[in-house]
Amino acid sequence: MTKYLIKRILHGLVSVVIVVAIVMVLIYSLLDRNLIFAMDPVYKQLGNNQRTTYQYRRWKEYGYIDYVPYADWMQAMVQNGEIDEDTRSAAVSIGRTEKNDSEAAQEFIARFGEYYTSRGYQIVRLNAVMASPKKVASGGQQQLFAWKNRPLITRLVGYFTGLIKVDNIHAVPGELEGKRGLTFTLHDPACGGRFSPAIIGNGTQHKYLLYFDGRFPFIHQNLVSINLGKSYTVNTGVDVSETMSASQGSYVTSTVTYPTGLTEMSADDLHTATWVADSRTASLVNEERFTDDYTQVSTVKGGMSKIGYSFVIGIISVLLSYLLGVPLGILMSRKKDRLLDKIGTVYIVFIIAVPSLAYIFLFKAIGFRMGLPTTFDMEKNSWVMFVLPIVSLALPQIATLMKWLRRYMIDQMNADYVKFARSGGLSEPEIFSRHILKNAAIPLVHGIPASVLGSLVGAIITERVYVVPGAGNLLTKAINNYDNGVIVGVTLFYALLSVISIILGDVLMSMVDPRISFTSKSR
Repeated sequence: MTKYLIKRILHGLVSVVIVVAIVMVLIYSLLDRNLIFAMDPVYKQLGNNQRTTYQYRRWKEYGYIDYVPYADWMQAMVQNGEIDEDTRSAAVSIGRTEKNDSEAAQEFIARFGEYYTSRGYQIVRLNAVMASPKKVASGGQQQLFAWKNRPLITRLVGYFTGLIKVDNIHAVPGELEGKRGLTFTLHDPACGGRFSPAIIGNGTQHKYLLYFDGRFPFIHQNLVSINLGKSYTVNTGVDVSETMSASQGSYVTSTVTYPTGLTEMSADDLHTATWVADSRTASLVNEERFTDDYTQVSTVKGGMSKIGYSFVIGIISVLLSYLLGVPLGILMSRKKDRLLDKIGTVYIVFIIAVPSLAYIFLFKAIGFRMGLPTTFDMEKNSWVMFVLPIVSLALPQIATLMKWLRRYMIDQMNADYVKFARSGGLSEPEIFSRHILKNAAIPLVHGIPASVLGSLVGAIITERVYVVPGAGNLLTKAINNYDNGVIVGVTLFYALLSVISIILGDVLMSMVDPRISFTSKSR
């Protein structure tokens, strides 16, 4: 079993890498990169050279290219100690055309071109666009930069090497207030100084690396984080994993005691504090509240996360489908060709034949007539609004379980071993419980982990129809908005869940049926 699991996990991880690579090829090679500007309001307002440089900056952010402006290269030379600030100031400005460059600028422009050309970059110089002989047009300022396409292998390696990030006391650059290190306390200042163990860092990106609070699962950590990729449009600047796991809804205020001792009603969650350079002195509000640059905090909200809503709806629908689908499938097989079997067959054919969108709207209309809420409202937080989405998800799953369990059981009833069991004197209940049902259930058992884990990704159509703030809409929104980071991140998430569900299904199946063995015995 151990060898099999290790082999299956390795094969699964390779499959995940291949899937992500294929998605990256589709996004970055086969799709027109200009599509990302289709819904960009900033791009439409720009003109001339300013629009061109904006294009290249956004292509860099989206992962298409490596892009280096001349001014950034000069600043990097100052930071590396290669030139001083006076030299940079004299050479950083380029002329409206090449012949207008100063002598100091000509030397460094030539060095800039030689340096990046030797590394496979293309050098682009945009002369100033003039509105009149002495006036530069709006957005027409001269530009100089280098760029090159990012190879797929570089992008893929960079994505997976940055997938897991471990916080450490050297994560924050430069000088800090206080000594770098970790502090363990039994009285968490973010909890008002009451007894609550916590590990606090200085020099780490997150101030709190481990802490306890009253929210499930009660123990939380920021030491290890998963970076699925940044969103550019769906949830600008936020990682995909945080987009899926962050709470939603209205703010929940409570009495918060800030590091300076200031106490007020606020929705700030001090346990999420991260470091931002010079942020404390940049704001009077921050100076009143914080004693260091760990000032960027998230807020506490009353609703669940996207994954939370999807999982609650999904897992209840799975439980409901097995509670109803399995008994009904058994009854249909035992009452073959009778009234119950015919009614069940009509239901199965209806669910299979009618498009899912049609019967979801049908259930929605019926629910509306019954007075059930047909759209989600996070502010009301009522369990009744879960009813229609759960029913819409459960009914097709019930039909699937009924169909396959009926088929498997009828196949088992006609098997030779059942005839031998009858001739051996076993009663029908014994044959049914010990042999037929157990053997018929084996293929269905394999799909249980996939059904449970599939609840995490949500249901796209159902969530759209009932306006559920779940994870199901995330991928479609990202595709519509050409949000490459979210597309790749959600694809990776889906692929990992698929691999895990297959492995768990195999393990569960071997537990149900001892005849299934994953060990190879040599003769």
